[in-house]
Amino acid sequence: MSSTTTSSVTPLDRFRLDDHVVLVTGASSGLGEHFARVLHAAGAQVVVTARRADRLEQLVGDLPGAVAVTADLSSESDRERLVATVLDRFGRIDVLVNNAGVGEKMAVENESVDWFRTAMEVNVTAPWHLAKLSAPSMIEHGGGSIVNVASMLGHVGSTPVKQAHYCASKGGMVNLTRELALQWARKGIRVNALCPGWFPSEMTEGMDTDEASQAFIASNSPIPRMGELHELDGALLLLASPASTFLTGQSLIVDGGWTAR
Repeated sequence: MSSTTTSSVTPLDRFRLDDHVVLVTGASSGLGEHFARVLHAAGAQVVVTARRADRLEQLVGDLPGAVAVTADLSSESDRERLVATVLDRFGRIDVLVNNAGVGEKMAVENESVDWFRTAMEVNVTAPWHLAKLSAPSMIEHGGGSIVNVASMLGHVGSTPVKQAHYCASKGGMVNLTRELALQWARKGIRVNALCPGWFPSEMTEGMDTDEASQAFIASNSPIPRMGELHELDGALLLLASPASTFLTGQSLIVDGGWTAR
């Protein structure tokens, strides 16, 4: 997958994803569902995956040509089956959006070892494994882009919203992004992290209507509110598309200024 360099290409054309096969994980709700819709609108052949088959089928029903593959990303064999299915169907993967993740609000005293391991498996091991499985196809076809959906909480702590497992895993994802970018840059693969702040999702469910949560965000964020899903669209398309062919190993933090303090 090479960037177009002819004079007829406009700046906005570089954000298009026509003829790109894009795999989006965690696409049954929230950010993942929204990302799938945005990438499809930009011309991509979208493959969506998650555990909830009914939600995936509803999503692809709205996106002509999109394909759903049900998978549990905590399972090594499911991850292998997922990538093999995409490659069998389309022959390539041009863009991987590692969006699937887990997290719950709890004090570290209440976190079990099993739950911590689950968070690391889904939030770090699965993105690493899917990137490893997708990379040979990207290299064979001239390159590609991996977008790891981390979090601003991969850069700062979250307390008083307590979730050590989440912060640890997203911090790991951020540095995994840097290392994969270094290893694969000369093979044509760009690897970057998209790091949202407070946005509506299943993990933040209720925060948008809870007065105390809204007051907490407003008092600590330079832009005093939660983000709206469409405010991630530009960052996502930048990282996924040929618009960012000289950008790799970076974290693009979309957080209303939260981490600038």
